[in-house]
Amino acid sequence: MIQVNDMDLPTLKEVYIGKKKVIVRTGFDVPIDKDGNILDDRRIRLSVPTIKYLLDHGAEQIILITHIGRPDPKKVEDRFRTDKVASRLSMLLGLAIRKLDDHGENGLPSPKDARIVMLENLRFDSREKSKDVAERDSFGRMLASFADVYVNDSFSTCHRDHASMTSVPKFIPGCIGLSVEKEVSTISGAMENPKRPFVSIIGGLKADKLNAVKNLLKRVDTILIAGALAFTVLKAFGFETGSTKIDSEGLKDFSGLASGLKDDPKVILPVDCVLANAFSEDALTITNAVENIKEGWMALDIGPKSVARFKESIGSAQTIIWNGPIGVFEFEKFAVGTKEIANALADRASSGATVIVGGGDSASAVDKLGLADKMTLVSSGGGASLQMFEGKELIALKVLRECVENFKNKEDRRV
Repeated sequence: MIQVNDMDLPTLKEVYIGKKKVIVRTGFDVPIDKDGNILDDRRIRLSVPTIKYLLDHGAEQIILITHIGRPDPKKVEDRFRTDKVASRLSMLLGLAIRKLDDHGENGLPSPKDARIVMLENLRFDSREKSKDVAERDSFGRMLASFADVYVNDSFSTCHRDHASMTSVPKFIPGCIGLSVEKEVSTISGAMENPKRPFVSIIGGLKADKLNAVKNLLKRVDTILIAGALAFTVLKAFGFETGSTKIDSEGLKDFSGLASGLKDDPKVILPVDCVLANAFSEDALTITNAVENIKEGWMALDIGPKSVARFKESIGSAQTIIWNGPIGVFEFEKFAVGTKEIANALADRASSGATVIVGGGDSASAVDKLGLADKMTLVSSGGGASLQMFEGKELIALKVLRECVENFKNKEDRRV
Protein backbone atom coordinates (compact mmCIF):
# COMPACT_ATOMS: atom_id res chain seq x y z
CA MET A 1 0.00 0.00 0.00
CA ILE A 2 1.04 3.64 -0.44
CA GLN A 3 1.15 5.96 2.52
CA VAL A 4 -0.70 9.24 1.97
CA ASN A 5 -1.37 11.60 4.86
CA ASP A 6 -1.29 8.64 7.25
CA MET A 7 -3.76 6.73 5.08
CA ASP A 8 -3.13 3.21 3.84
CA LEU A 9 -4.55 3.06 0.35
CA PRO A 10 -4.91 -0.29 -1.41
CA THR A 11 -3.44 -0.17 -4.91
CA LEU A 12 -4.43 -2.07 -8.02
CA LYS A 13 -1.34 -4.27 -7.92
CA GLU A 14 -2.31 -5.50 -4.44
CA VAL A 15 -5.71 -6.78 -5.51
CA TYR A 16 -6.22 -10.08 -7.30
CA ILE A 17 -8.41 -9.46 -10.34
CA GLY A 18 -7.90 -12.63 -12.39
CA LYS A 19 -11.20 -14.05 -13.70
CA LYS A 20 -13.11 -11.37 -11.81
CA LYS A 21 -15.57 -8.73 -12.90
CA VAL A 22 -14.15 -5.26 -12.19
CA ILE A 23 -16.08 -2.00 -12.07
CA VAL A 24 -13.87 1.01 -12.75
CA ARG A 25 -14.90 4.54 -11.80
CA THR A 26 -13.15 6.60 -14.48
CA GLY A 27 -12.79 10.37 -14.76
CA PHE A 28 -14.03 10.69 -18.33
CA ASP A 29 -15.64 14.09 -17.70
CA VAL A 30 -14.13 15.50 -20.87
CA PRO A 31 -14.84 18.94 -22.32
CA ILE A 32 -17.47 18.71 -25.07
CA ASP A 33 -19.12 21.08 -27.53
CA LYS A 34 -22.86 21.65 -27.88
CA ASP A 35 -23.19 18.48 -29.94
CA GLY A 36 -21.28 16.32 -27.46
CA ASN A 37 -18.11 16.13 -29.54
CA ILE A 38 -14.97 15.61 -27.45
CA LEU A 39 -12.67 18.65 -27.43
CA ASP A 40 -9.84 17.10 -25.39
CA ASP A 41 -9.39 13.37 -24.66
CA ARG A 42 -6.62 13.69 -22.04
CA ARG A 43 -8.83 12.37 -19.23
CA ILE A 44 -9.74 9.33 -21.32
CA ARG A 45 -6.10 8.59 -22.05
CA LEU A 46 -5.27 8.75 -18.33
CA SER A 47 -7.22 5.57 -17.56
CA VAL A 48 -5.87 3.55 -20.51
CA PRO A 49 -2.97 2.08 -18.42
CA THR A 50 -5.39 0.88 -15.73
CA ILE A 51 -7.71 -0.72 -18.27
CA LYS A 52 -4.79 -2.40 -20.05
CA TYR A 53 -3.49 -3.68 -16.71
CA LEU A 54 -6.87 -5.26 -15.98
CA LEU A 55 -6.97 -6.86 -19.43
CA ASP A 56 -3.41 -8.16 -19.13
CA HIS A 57 -4.05 -9.64 -15.69
CA GLY A 58 -7.10 -11.63 -16.66
CA ALA A 59 -10.09 -9.57 -15.58
CA GLU A 60 -13.15 -11.42 -16.83
CA GLN A 61 -15.13 -8.27 -17.53
CA ILE A 62 -14.43 -4.54 -17.12
CA ILE A 63 -17.42 -2.29 -16.39
CA LEU A 64 -16.64 1.39 -16.90
CA ILE A 65 -18.62 4.11 -15.14
CA THR A 66 -18.23 7.88 -15.38
CA HIS A 67 -20.09 11.16 -15.49
CA ILE A 68 -19.91 13.88 -18.13
CA GLY A 69 -20.82 17.48 -17.36
CA ARG A 70 -23.72 18.56 -15.18
CA PRO A 71 -26.85 17.17 -16.84
CA ASP A 72 -30.30 17.62 -15.37
CA PRO A 73 -31.24 14.13 -14.10
CA LYS A 74 -34.88 14.88 -14.97
CA LYS A 75 -34.01 15.46 -18.63
CA VAL A 76 -31.66 13.22 -20.59
CA GLU A 77 -29.62 15.28 -23.07
CA ASP A 78 -27.96 13.30 -25.84
CA ARG A 79 -24.81 15.42 -25.75
CA PHE A 80 -24.07 14.15 -22.24
CA ARG A 81 -24.34 10.47 -23.18
CA THR A 82 -21.19 8.36 -22.93
CA ASP A 83 -21.38 7.00 -26.50
CA LYS A 84 -18.63 9.22 -27.91
CA VAL A 85 -16.38 8.57 -24.91
CA ALA A 86 -16.82 4.82 -25.45
CA SER A 87 -16.01 5.24 -29.13
CA ARG A 88 -12.85 7.26 -28.42
CA LEU A 89 -11.67 4.79 -25.78
CA SER A 90 -12.34 1.90 -28.15
CA MET A 91 -10.10 3.60 -30.71
CA LEU A 92 -7.34 4.17 -28.14
CA LEU A 93 -7.45 0.55 -26.94
CA GLY A 94 -8.04 -1.02 -30.33
CA LEU A 95 -10.81 -3.09 -28.74
CA ALA A 96 -14.59 -3.22 -28.93
CA ILE A 97 -16.57 -1.62 -26.10
CA ARG A 98 -20.24 -2.38 -25.52
CA LYS A 99 -22.07 0.83 -24.64
CA LEU A 100 -25.28 0.44 -22.63
CA ASP A 101 -28.07 3.01 -22.61
CA ASP A 102 -28.74 2.54 -18.90
CA HIS A 103 -26.86 1.87 -15.67
CA GLY A 104 -27.22 -1.90 -15.89
CA GLU A 105 -30.76 -2.10 -14.52
CA ASN A 106 -31.74 -4.32 -17.44
CA GLY A 107 -28.75 -6.59 -17.06
CA LEU A 108 -25.23 -6.65 -18.47
CA PRO A 109 -24.04 -8.67 -21.47
CA SER A 110 -22.04 -11.79 -20.68
CA PRO A 111 -18.25 -11.41 -20.51
CA LYS A 112 -17.97 -13.67 -23.57
CA ASP A 113 -20.01 -11.20 -25.61
CA ALA A 114 -18.54 -8.01 -24.15
CA ARG A 115 -15.35 -7.98 -22.12
CA ILE A 116 -15.50 -4.17 -21.76
CA VAL A 117 -18.80 -2.45 -21.02
CA MET A 118 -19.50 1.28 -20.69
CA LEU A 119 -22.56 2.34 -18.70
CA GLU A 120 -24.54 5.53 -19.28
CA ASN A 121 -23.70 8.88 -17.64
CA LEU A 122 -23.97 8.34 -13.88
CA ARG A 123 -25.49 11.77 -13.37
CA PHE A 124 -28.56 10.76 -15.38
CA ASP A 125 -29.59 9.09 -12.10
CA SER A 126 -30.34 11.62 -9.34
CA ARG A 127 -29.04 9.19 -6.70
CA GLU A 128 -25.44 9.68 -7.87
CA LYS A 129 -25.28 13.19 -6.33
CA SER A 130 -28.10 12.87 -3.81
CA LYS A 131 -27.59 14.51 -0.44
CA ASP A 132 -29.36 11.51 1.11
CA VAL A 133 -26.82 8.82 2.06
CA ALA A 134 -29.43 6.08 1.77
CA GLU A 135 -30.23 7.11 -1.80
CA ARG A 136 -26.56 7.22 -2.74
CA ASP A 137 -25.99 3.84 -1.13
CA SER A 138 -28.90 2.29 -3.04
CA PHE A 139 -27.33 3.37 -6.32
CA GLY A 140 -23.87 2.31 -5.14
CA ARG A 141 -25.16 -1.11 -4.06
CA MET A 142 -26.71 -1.66 -7.48
CA LEU A 143 -23.48 -0.72 -9.30
CA ALA A 144 -21.44 -2.89 -6.95
CA SER A 145 -23.70 -5.89 -7.65
CA PHE A 146 -22.29 -6.12 -11.18
CA ALA A 147 -18.72 -6.74 -10.08
CA ASP A 148 -16.34 -8.44 -7.67
CA VAL A 149 -13.82 -5.59 -7.38
CA TYR A 150 -14.07 -1.78 -7.47
CA VAL A 151 -11.30 0.42 -8.87
CA ASN A 152 -11.26 4.19 -8.29
CA ASP A 153 -9.37 5.67 -11.24
CA SER A 154 -10.94 9.12 -11.11
CA PHE A 155 -8.73 11.51 -9.16
CA SER A 156 -10.72 14.48 -10.49
CA THR A 157 -13.76 13.42 -8.42
CA CYS A 158 -11.99 12.08 -5.32
CA HIS A 159 -13.21 15.11 -3.36
CA ARG A 160 -16.86 14.35 -4.23
CA ASP A 161 -19.15 12.41 -1.86
CA HIS A 162 -21.05 10.79 -4.73
CA ALA A 163 -22.42 7.26 -4.98
CA SER A 164 -19.85 6.03 -7.49
CA MET A 165 -17.02 7.38 -5.32
CA THR A 166 -18.03 6.68 -1.74
CA SER A 167 -20.90 4.14 -1.82
CA VAL A 168 -19.69 1.42 -4.21
CA PRO A 169 -16.60 0.55 -2.09
CA LYS A 170 -18.87 -0.16 0.87
CA PHE A 171 -20.18 -3.25 -0.88
CA ILE A 172 -17.22 -4.84 -2.71
CA PRO A 173 -13.43 -4.79 -2.21
CA GLY A 174 -11.84 -1.68 -3.70
CA CYS A 175 -8.54 -0.07 -4.60
CA ILE A 176 -7.13 2.92 -6.45
CA GLY A 177 -6.19 2.68 -10.12
CA LEU A 178 -2.84 3.53 -11.66
CA SER A 179 -3.65 7.15 -12.55
CA VAL A 180 -5.00 7.93 -9.06
CA GLU A 181 -1.96 6.26 -7.49
CA LYS A 182 0.35 8.43 -9.57
CA GLU A 183 -1.47 11.68 -8.75
CA VAL A 184 -1.89 11.01 -5.04
CA SER A 185 1.65 9.75 -4.49
CA THR A 186 3.23 12.60 -6.51
CA ILE A 187 1.28 15.36 -4.77
CA SER A 188 1.62 13.75 -1.34
CA GLY A 189 5.36 13.30 -1.83
CA ALA A 190 5.77 16.96 -2.77
CA MET A 191 3.73 18.12 0.21
CA GLU A 192 5.22 15.80 2.83
CA ASN A 193 8.82 15.44 1.72
CA PRO A 194 9.69 18.18 -0.78
CA LYS A 195 13.07 18.86 -2.26
CA ARG A 196 13.95 22.44 -1.37
CA PRO A 197 13.56 25.26 -2.11
CA PHE A 198 9.82 24.54 -2.22
CA VAL A 199 7.77 27.17 -4.10
CA SER A 200 4.02 27.29 -4.63
CA ILE A 201 2.06 29.44 -7.06
CA ILE A 202 -1.60 30.05 -6.27
CA GLY A 203 -3.87 31.98 -8.62
CA GLY A 204 -7.51 32.02 -9.64
CA LEU A 205 -10.45 33.97 -8.29
CA LYS A 206 -12.02 32.46 -5.19
CA ALA A 207 -10.90 33.81 -1.82
CA ASP A 208 -11.32 30.36 -0.28
CA LYS A 209 -8.02 29.46 -1.94
CA LEU A 210 -6.50 31.32 0.99
CA ASN A 211 -7.10 28.09 2.93
CA ALA A 212 -4.53 26.47 0.65
CA VAL A 213 -2.22 29.46 1.12
CA LYS A 214 -2.52 29.11 4.90
CA ASN A 215 -1.60 25.42 4.83
CA LEU A 216 1.16 25.87 2.28
CA LEU A 217 2.84 28.61 4.31
CA LYS A 218 3.65 25.93 6.92
CA ARG A 219 5.51 23.91 4.29
CA VAL A 220 6.91 26.09 1.50
CA ASP A 221 9.87 28.44 1.35
CA THR A 222 8.07 30.90 -0.93
CA ILE A 223 4.50 31.35 -2.12
CA LEU A 224 3.66 33.40 -5.21
CA ILE A 225 0.09 34.72 -5.35
CA ALA A 226 -1.22 35.66 -8.78
CA GLY A 227 -4.41 36.01 -10.78
CA ALA A 228 -7.52 37.64 -9.35
CA LEU A 229 -6.63 36.20 -5.94
CA ALA A 230 -3.62 38.51 -5.76
CA PHE A 231 -5.82 41.56 -6.24
CA THR A 232 -8.34 40.26 -3.71
CA VAL A 233 -5.44 40.15 -1.21
CA LEU A 234 -4.22 43.61 -2.26
CA LYS A 235 -7.77 44.90 -1.74
CA ALA A 236 -7.60 43.53 1.81
CA PHE A 237 -4.35 45.47 2.24
CA GLY A 238 -6.23 48.67 1.34
CA PHE A 239 -5.13 48.99 -2.30
CA GLU A 240 -7.46 50.42 -4.94
CA THR A 241 -8.20 47.68 -7.50
CA GLY A 242 -10.42 49.63 -9.91
CA SER A 243 -12.70 47.38 -11.97
CA THR A 244 -10.55 44.29 -11.45
CA LYS A 245 -12.69 41.22 -10.85
CA ILE A 246 -12.11 40.10 -7.28
CA ASP A 247 -13.99 37.82 -4.88
CA SER A 248 -15.62 40.54 -2.79
CA GLU A 249 -18.06 38.16 -1.11
CA GLY A 250 -15.34 35.67 -0.28
CA LEU A 251 -13.15 38.40 1.10
CA LYS A 252 -15.72 39.05 3.83
CA ASP A 253 -15.04 35.55 5.15
CA PHE A 254 -11.30 35.54 4.55
CA SER A 255 -10.30 39.16 5.22
CA GLY A 256 -8.36 38.17 8.34
CA LEU A 257 -6.38 35.53 6.44
CA ALA A 258 -5.69 37.95 3.59
CA SER A 259 -4.60 40.81 5.85
CA GLY A 260 -2.30 38.49 7.75
CA LEU A 261 -0.19 37.94 4.62
CA LYS A 262 0.98 41.56 4.47
CA ASP A 263 4.20 41.17 6.43
CA ASP A 264 4.90 37.50 5.75
CA PRO A 265 8.36 37.25 4.15
CA LYS A 266 7.38 34.03 2.36
CA VAL A 267 4.62 35.76 0.38
CA ILE A 268 5.34 37.42 -2.97
CA LEU A 269 2.59 39.41 -4.67
CA PRO A 270 2.62 41.23 -8.03
CA VAL A 271 4.23 44.67 -8.00
CA ASP A 272 2.92 45.69 -11.41
CA CYS A 273 0.12 44.61 -13.73
CA VAL A 274 -1.28 44.89 -17.23
CA LEU A 275 -4.47 46.95 -17.07
CA ALA A 276 -7.33 47.01 -19.57
CA ASN A 277 -10.26 49.37 -19.95
CA ALA A 278 -12.58 46.43 -20.75
CA PHE A 279 -12.66 42.66 -20.48
CA SER A 280 -11.84 42.14 -24.12
CA GLU A 281 -9.04 41.00 -26.41
CA ASP A 282 -9.30 44.40 -28.11
CA ALA A 283 -9.21 46.52 -24.95
CA LEU A 284 -6.82 49.40 -24.50
CA THR A 285 -3.95 48.45 -22.19
CA ILE A 286 -1.40 50.10 -19.94
CA THR A 287 1.12 48.69 -17.46
CA ASN A 288 1.15 50.24 -14.02
CA ALA A 289 2.35 49.55 -10.48
CA VAL A 290 -0.31 47.76 -8.44
CA GLU A 291 -0.73 50.82 -6.24
CA ASN A 292 -1.71 52.90 -9.29
CA ILE A 293 -4.85 51.13 -10.53
CA LYS A 294 -7.42 53.77 -11.45
CA GLU A 295 -11.19 53.48 -11.50
CA GLY A 296 -12.48 51.97 -14.75
CA TRP A 297 -9.35 49.89 -15.34
CA MET A 298 -8.96 46.20 -14.54
CA ALA A 299 -5.86 44.07 -14.03
CA LEU A 300 -5.86 41.12 -16.47
CA ASP A 301 -2.22 40.00 -16.19
CA ILE A 302 0.87 40.53 -14.09
CA GLY A 303 3.42 43.02 -15.41
CA PRO A 304 7.06 42.52 -16.49
CA LYS A 305 8.56 43.38 -13.08
CA SER A 306 6.30 40.83 -11.43
CA VAL A 307 7.18 38.22 -14.04
CA ALA A 308 10.89 38.79 -13.35
CA ARG A 309 10.31 38.59 -9.60
CA PHE A 310 8.32 35.36 -9.88
CA LYS A 311 10.88 33.79 -12.23
CA GLU A 312 13.67 34.64 -9.79
CA SER A 313 11.93 32.54 -7.10
CA ILE A 314 11.18 29.75 -9.56
CA GLY A 315 14.72 29.68 -10.90
CA SER A 316 16.25 27.86 -7.94
CA ALA A 317 13.20 25.86 -6.83
CA GLN A 318 13.42 22.07 -6.57
CA THR A 319 9.71 21.51 -5.85
CA ILE A 320 6.97 23.66 -7.39
CA ILE A 321 3.19 23.34 -7.22
CA TRP A 322 0.92 25.59 -9.28
CA ASN A 323 -2.86 25.92 -8.99
CA GLY A 324 -4.81 28.71 -10.64
CA PRO A 325 -4.21 31.03 -13.61
CA ILE A 326 -1.69 33.87 -13.59
CA GLY A 327 -3.86 36.10 -15.78
CA VAL A 328 -6.55 35.95 -18.45
CA PHE A 329 -4.51 33.63 -20.66
CA GLU A 330 -7.48 33.01 -22.96
CA PHE A 331 -6.78 36.47 -24.46
CA GLU A 332 -3.43 36.55 -26.23
CA LYS A 333 -2.40 40.02 -25.08
CA PHE A 334 -3.00 39.04 -21.44
CA ALA A 335 -1.29 35.63 -21.66
CA VAL A 336 2.30 36.86 -21.30
CA GLY A 337 2.55 36.21 -17.56
CA THR A 338 1.11 32.72 -17.91
CA LYS A 339 3.45 31.88 -20.81
CA GLU A 340 6.52 33.17 -19.00
CA ILE A 341 5.74 31.32 -15.78
CA ALA A 342 4.74 28.09 -17.56
CA ASN A 343 7.95 28.09 -19.59
CA ALA A 344 9.99 28.75 -16.45
CA LEU A 345 8.31 25.76 -14.80
CA ALA A 346 9.03 23.55 -17.82
CA ASP A 347 12.69 24.59 -17.63
CA ARG A 348 12.84 23.65 -13.95
CA ALA A 349 11.22 20.28 -14.64
CA SER A 350 13.76 19.56 -17.38
CA SER A 351 16.49 20.30 -14.82
CA GLY A 352 15.15 17.66 -12.44
CA ALA A 353 12.83 19.70 -10.24
CA THR A 354 9.42 18.29 -9.28
CA VAL A 355 6.79 20.46 -10.98
CA ILE A 356 3.10 19.79 -10.32
CA VAL A 357 0.38 21.66 -12.18
CA GLY A 358 -2.80 21.36 -10.17
CA GLY A 359 -5.47 20.85 -12.80
CA GLY A 360 -8.27 23.19 -13.86
CA ASP A 361 -7.29 26.37 -15.70
CA SER A 362 -3.60 25.81 -14.95
CA ALA A 363 -3.76 22.47 -16.74
CA SER A 364 -5.64 24.08 -19.64
CA ALA A 365 -2.94 26.73 -19.90
CA VAL A 366 -0.01 24.29 -20.12
CA ASP A 367 -1.99 22.13 -22.55
CA LYS A 368 -2.65 25.15 -24.74
CA LEU A 369 1.04 26.06 -24.64
CA GLY A 370 2.13 22.52 -25.51
CA LEU A 371 4.06 22.16 -22.24
CA ALA A 372 2.03 19.47 -20.45
CA ASP A 373 4.44 16.66 -21.30
CA LYS A 374 7.35 18.64 -19.86
CA MET A 375 5.89 18.85 -16.35
CA THR A 376 6.31 16.17 -13.67
CA LEU A 377 2.54 15.97 -13.26
CA VAL A 378 -0.41 17.81 -14.75
CA SER A 379 -3.23 16.85 -12.42
CA SER A 380 -6.62 15.85 -13.82
CA GLY A 381 -8.41 17.45 -10.87
CA GLY A 382 -8.17 21.09 -9.90
CA GLY A 383 -10.56 20.75 -6.97
CA ALA A 384 -9.05 17.51 -5.69
CA SER A 385 -5.47 18.73 -5.94
CA LEU A 386 -6.41 22.00 -4.23
CA GLN A 387 -7.87 20.06 -1.30
CA MET A 388 -4.61 18.15 -0.99
CA PHE A 389 -2.74 21.48 -1.04
CA GLU A 390 -5.07 22.57 1.78
CA GLY A 391 -4.04 19.51 3.75
CA LYS A 392 -7.50 17.94 3.59
CA GLU A 393 -8.24 14.25 3.24
CA LEU A 394 -10.08 13.42 0.01
CA ILE A 395 -13.45 11.91 0.95
CA ALA A 396 -13.39 9.11 -1.66
CA LEU A 397 -9.95 7.94 -0.53
CA LYS A 398 -10.99 8.16 3.12
CA VAL A 399 -13.99 5.90 2.51
CA LEU A 400 -11.94 3.49 0.41
CA ARG A 401 -9.34 3.20 3.17
CA GLU A 402 -11.97 2.66 5.84
CA CYS A 403 -13.75 0.02 3.77
CA VAL A 404 -10.55 -2.02 3.34
CA GLU A 405 -11.09 -3.45 6.82
CA ASN A 406 -14.46 -4.87 5.76
CA PHE A 407 -12.80 -7.12 3.19
CA LYS A 408 -9.38 -7.65 4.75
CA ASN A 409 -9.79 -11.35 5.38
CA LYS A 410 -11.56 -12.17 2.16
CA GLU A 411 -9.77 -14.19 -0.48
CA ASP A 412 -10.52 -11.38 -2.95
CA ARG A 413 -7.57 -9.43 -1.56
CA ARG A 414 -3.84 -10.08 -1.36
CA VAL A 415 -2.98 -7.81 1.59
